[in-house]
Amino acid sequence: MAEQMSGPVETGAAMDYSEHEKTYGIFLAGTKYVVIFVVSLLIAMAAFFFAGVGAILSFLLFIILSVGGSLIAR
Repeated sequence: MAEQMSGPVETGAAMDYSEHEKTYGIFLAGTKYVVIFVVSLLIAMAAFFFAGVGAILSFLLFIILSVGGSLIAR
């Protein structure tokens, strides 16, 4: 059976909220740029496989979309 606790919920060490917010900001920034990278890659792959634009143009499209998306996301 579960034990009944009558004391405070937080019994561990005190949280460092500034460090927590800093880590969360880094996580969100990393996630944002990974999403931009993956979407750019998928669009470039679709252009290569379905539109037949060629490997070099598809790679250039990937670079342009990645850089453009990163600049817009700032």
